Amino acid sequence: MSVRAVRLLPAVLLGACLVAPAVARTTHHPVHRATSSKSSKGPALIWRGDITTARAVMDDMAKEWQRTGHGRIELQPFNTASGIDAVAAGTADIAGSARPSDGSPEDSRLTFTPVAWDALVMITNPANPVRNLSLRQLHEIYFGKITNWSQVGGRNAPIDLYAVISPNDGVEYSLRTLLYGRGDQQISAPRLYLNTKALEEGIALNPNGLGLSTLADVQGNPKLRTIPVNGVAPTVANIADGSYPLYTPLYLVTNPNSPKAAQTQAFLDYLQTDQAKTVLRNHSVLPYQDGIALVAMEQARRDKVYAEANATSAKPPLAAPGATYAAAVAIAPTSERTLAARQALEKRNAEAARSAAAAAAPPAMASTGGAPRTYTVAKGDTLSGIAQKKGVNVAELRRWNHLKNDNIKLGQVLQVGSD
Repeated sequence: MSVRAVRLLPAVLLGACLVAPAVARTTHHPVHRATSSKSSKGPALIWRGDITTARAVMDDMAKEWQRTGHGRIELQPFNTASGIDAVAAGTADIAGSARPSDGSPEDSRLTFTPVAWDALVMITNPANPVRNLSLRQLHEIYFGKITNWSQVGGRNAPIDLYAVISPNDGVEYSLRTLLYGRGDQQISAPRLYLNTKALEEGIALNPNGLGLSTLADVQGNPKLRTIPVNGVAPTVANIADGSYPLYTPLYLVTNPNSPKAAQTQAFLDYLQTDQAKTVLRNHSVLPYQDGIALVAMEQARRDKVYAEANATSAKPPLAAPGATYAAAVAIAPTSERTLAARQALEKRNAEAARSAAAAAAPPAMASTGGAPRTYTVAKGDTLSGIAQKKGVNVAELRRWNHLKNDNIKLGQVLQVGSD
């Protein structure tokens, strides 16, 4: 696994808001296998990636692929970075991503193939009365300048903004690219989660919650409600004609140098068939070729969204609360400025927790300065999850514990710091 696979903010940053989804016993991510009475052809393809692409594209597509006698696909949904890094490392054959290449050396060696159009959607609890947000309001909410629902036509209550912790998460990266012109823009989101599934579960419990997902991911979920943007509801029809401003392609990522390159290409070709397109439409996404006119509109769309979102902004805003500590710890984890930023963040998180006492927040998982320097592996743990809890990275955990890979055992005692 590359360093980029663990480009996640330290767990100490999260206060009481980091939630880890259930993990399969024998793999690093939940595994779903398409089943069929027909025999599979050749070795299984392994797909790993974001929850969004799993639900919108892969869940039923893998079943249909196997049902028609092509072979078996093992699904390991988790998040974007884990999928892309797995394909780069050769531990998966296909990745799912709601963003294109980020220009990194790792991404440049892979092929990003757009397969469908989805909508980036703002989601809230059904009890929330707000029925519209403008692009400008979204810009200000994510920057921490609008912090109360009353500022956007709602009741007097704090906006509890949720986000996925990975800076390169597909949906987060795509929205920030549209609003700020850069996918890695720091934002003000004190409630951070490992993936969109955990984020959605949090918002479903919080009438003041707001977060980002996709139309295919939340369609038909009675515990969540989408909020129109600029007065336009996120629907497949409004994606197709470009009237909904926050549409986005979904990608499958492959490695042209993989031993299974021919198999993965066969699967990509299958997605162009009428049979596969029907599967996509059934999941509220638009087959990529059906929305090919959107490609010609792309630059004009991006310019329009950016101009509206940044209206009256004389210069880029300051780093969002919470992001300051994240940036500092990556450069100088023990400096006085970093420690001061951490204290300021902890104070802010404590104040936010008190003001939102009625909201159902996940249990605290933050580490403290007095935490032991060893960790005993518990059921469901992964190496990357332990790294997030302890504010370290996977490469360090491997080095301290003389691990050749990411495999760990229940009850194993790991060093989580150097003397």
